[in-house]
Amino acid sequence: MTDTFTTEPPLIHDVPQRISPLVRRITANNPSHMTGPGTNTYLVGNDEVVVIDPGPEDAAHTAAILQAAEGRIRWIICTHTHPDHSPGVPALKAETGAKVMAWSNRNGLKTDQRLRDGDQLTADEFTLTAVHTPGHAGNHLCFFLEGERVLFSGDHIMQGSTVVITPPDGDMGAYLESLAKVRALSPLTIAPAHGHVITDPNSVIDWYVSHRLEREAQLHDLMIEMGSARIGQLVEAAYVDLDPILIPMAKRSVHAHLRKLAQEGKVEGEGARSVWSTVTPN
Repeated sequence: MTDTFTTEPPLIHDVPQRISPLVRRITANNPSHMTGPGTNTYLVGNDEVVVIDPGPEDAAHTAAILQAAEGRIRWIICTHTHPDHSPGVPALKAETGAKVMAWSNRNGLKTDQRLRDGDQLTADEFTLTAVHTPGHAGNHLCFFLEGERVLFSGDHIMQGSTVVITPPDGDMGAYLESLAKVRALSPLTIAPAHGHVITDPNSVIDWYVSHRLEREAQLHDLMIEMGSARIGQLVEAAYVDLDPILIPMAKRSVHAHLRKLAQEGKVEGEGARSVWSTVTPN
């Protein structure tokens, strides 16, 4: 199949950018070290439109979505309920009456219908399949556009950076399983919630997996060497020349790795503030 994403338009806040015959992207004006250039909202379809991730509560962003959709919004769906993805739902719902759909009601989101793994939204132009991908969040969904074979990855996969896994809702073991799950779909492109379209999905997913496993092995080796340690000590040893603003995110990821190692019986500890210890094999 021909790759429909032959050119990648720039990320311009609140300006619709067509990235394929069926997909437009509108980037919210909420850039930060957590959101990158901002949260990408996607409009799928031309005659009947589904909005993926309305983004933050932002009147200008909502207005840009409404203007681009021209009264054709039928569904509003969320990859998950973090504050840069779902707070824009109520204003968009109020203006359109569209059906709101997500995995669960959390963080103030009120759905009209809960989505489950394999559920499909079907219009004359497209079929969009929900894929449950816990890891970054327990209620995280990706959406797979049949035909164009686009994976809307939310925060499961991001262009230009790794994903923060924050326990207990974030789970490293589940995250790695979910990466394998979306790779098996064989997407041609990935449209992430942050950053540009990814045109080499398999290599990016493979790098995500290898990076996480390498970090896990490094942390396990450090735990064996140190015997016991706090998360801050492990971050200092494992992350060289880390920008101080990123230290809290690194601590969350280390905690997630330790929880996975604990589930495998390799280390033990109680939480983010505790001392973690190596488990000696019997």
